[in-house]
Amino acid sequence: MDLHKLYIILDHPDESRNIGAACRAMANNDIKHLRIVGSKNDYDIEHVKRLAIHADYIFDNAEFFDSLKEATKDCAICAGTTRRRGKNRKGKLLLPEEFAQTASQITGSDKENSGQKVAIVFGNERTGLTDDQLDLCTLGVTIPSSNEFGSLNLSHAVQILCYHMFRKNNDYLTGYTPLTLERLDKTVTTIADNLQKIGFFKVTGRPDMEQFWRSVLSRAALSESEAQYIEKVFTKAAGLASKKNLPPQ
Repeated sequence: MDLHKLYIILDHPDESRNIGAACRAMANNDIKHLRIVGSKNDYDIEHVKRLAIHADYIFDNAEFFDSLKEATKDCAICAGTTRRRGKNRKGKLLLPEEFAQTASQITGSDKENSGQKVAIVFGNERTGLTDDQLDLCTLGVTIPSSNEFGSLNLSHAVQILCYHMFRKNNDYLTGYTPLTLERLDKTVTTIADNLQKIGFFKVTGRPDMEQFWRSVLSRAALSESEAQYIEKVFTKAAGLASKKNLPPQ
């Protein structure tokens, strides 16, 4: 995904501080382009920058438009965010991770510079996007939340959508890669070999023991380093047990 082709659009936001917090959320996720439908004179710049902290440059470079249609006319797709469903609210609302896949295809790669701009639109804090505003969007995106209290703060909603865009652009950022069953079987064999060395079970009991460890460790989704540590523990334990059983010299 080319994050430089993502445009966050705030349609007539009420609160200046929310704009600043939205700028900070965007900066957290390497998204720089902010467009606001409304007049810059309607907002308290000091309040914006107080919440934006070091992301105030995003507001300084923000573009202001008189209408949502003008703000999105150079974009290939326009996603309206809404928590309410209905016949006038787009037939199918995408989840953030589903929309991230769509946005990735449209923006293309930042290395190729061949994609198109994508707009993500957020409505006013009090009302959200109206039906008329959603009609100007080409699809809808929703963030699942509590039925009892489903309304998200504007900047929180921006953070969630921007985060999913950022993660899609950085798919390689995984904590670790779980082992395959083939690799895991080597760990299971090491455990069984060492248990057998210390007489933990008879040969006939080994298959059941291996099946037990294979089942337990596969559910744990071990990393390579974790598997190696387990192997060392059982190998060292068997070695210590063998030394204790040696006849005196």
